[in-house]
Amino acid sequence: MIKIIHKITTSVLPVLTCGFLLASLDANAASLREITSFGTNPTNLRMHLYVPDALPNNAPILVANHYCTGTGPALYSGTQFAALADRYGFIVIYPSATRSGQCFDVSSAQALRRGGGSDPVGIMSMVNYVQQNYNVDSTRIFVTGVSSGAMMTQVLLGLYPDVFKAGASFAGVPFACFATNNGSTWNSDCANGTISRTAQQWGDLVRNAYPGYSGPRPRVQLWHGTADTTLRYPNFNEAIKQWTNVHGISQTPLSTDTPSSGATRTRYGTTGGQALVEAISLQGTGHNIPVNAAEAIRFFGLTSAVTSSVVSSRAPVSSSQASSSRSSVGSSIIITSSARSSAASSNATTGGNCSYVITNNWGSGFTGAIRITNKRTTAINGWSVSWRYTNGTSLSGTWNATVTGSNPYTATNLSWNGSIQPGQTVEFGFQGNHTSAEIPVITGAACN
Repeated sequence: MIKIIHKITTSVLPVLTCGFLLASLDANAASLREITSFGTNPTNLRMHLYVPDALPNNAPILVANHYCTGTGPALYSGTQFAALADRYGFIVIYPSATRSGQCFDVSSAQALRRGGGSDPVGIMSMVNYVQQNYNVDSTRIFVTGVSSGAMMTQVLLGLYPDVFKAGASFAGVPFACFATNNGSTWNSDCANGTISRTAQQWGDLVRNAYPGYSGPRPRVQLWHGTADTTLRYPNFNEAIKQWTNVHGISQTPLSTDTPSSGATRTRYGTTGGQALVEAISLQGTGHNIPVNAAEAIRFFGLTSAVTSSVVSSRAPVSSSQASSSRSSVGSSIIITSSARSSAASSNATTGGNCSYVITNNWGSGFTGAIRITNKRTTAINGWSVSWRYTNGTSLSGTWNATVTGSNPYTATNLSWNGSIQPGQTVEFGFQGNHTSAEIPVITGAACN
């Protein structure tokens, strides 16, 4: 599983770390765009929008919420949701919190009441903007998030059950668990897993956030690591109690299986792939939880591929809206024959291709990614990439690879992403600093 680590800059808060899973997907051609005027926004959130080039009529919408210290663009470049949007034809909204620490507000009274204000209102304005400007299906709106974004996911499911059809929460806490009444944005009791309520009490917190609502409730997918010491594991079971009660179903799972090593999946209410509540417990995993975006999209029911006949229906974006391209802007580099194949093949090509791309660039820093595509006819088992920066550029963080050295840098695969099947792509990312306003470019790159 991919690993990305973030550190909270506010000293009064614990360090939150999160992990991300990137599946092997082709590079995207569309762009991430910032929308600067999207409606009521009481907490000055930023909005970034990803719209695939091939967008079907009545396209779904996904809201993807970042972790503390993160941003929408960082979640965009660090997870596979945009690549899946290209494949399956949905729009992704990436909100960004702008307060100190860059955590979403999931604790104030305003945030925990429908229409009460704070971040949920701003995020709903983003959803309304997309509904007003694109040909979308208002019955297929979904939400996901990591850590702080996972908490916001459960908050949005509770506040707006008439808007969101389903949500996937990666390492979060139950709705209103993080509530505080002293102005603090951190609830240590909840984070430490010491808040325990009955299922009825948890369910009432959700129902009371939108009094009088009697319609259907969104389906919920929950992910948590048993070794999470930041938002401790008891929150996982408390969330199961909450959402099964909200749906009026038993806390006893109707099915239990092991979809992968160390993962235990339980389903409640129904036994199929779109259960009312689906919960995945990851044995021995900490807060660096793998974000399996493909499984979230599967749970949402969005896995019907867009055909080549679909014509883009993207709304025009004004020149004032910033663009961060995912197309390659750096030098191309080649996987050499020393990349290890799983089997010999007389017609195997001599190598594959690496591409370097800047995913976000600001005054003194940037995020980027290197994508490795296997052009061979046999699998590659193990890879490395080496490169050097110019103009005082340096790295400050990486994910999806082990990076050693200091200009030149060398990235090698992790245990889970070393194998690249023919025609598939893996990606690793990084954040860096540069001393000039120029977009950093790598030189002397080589894939092995």
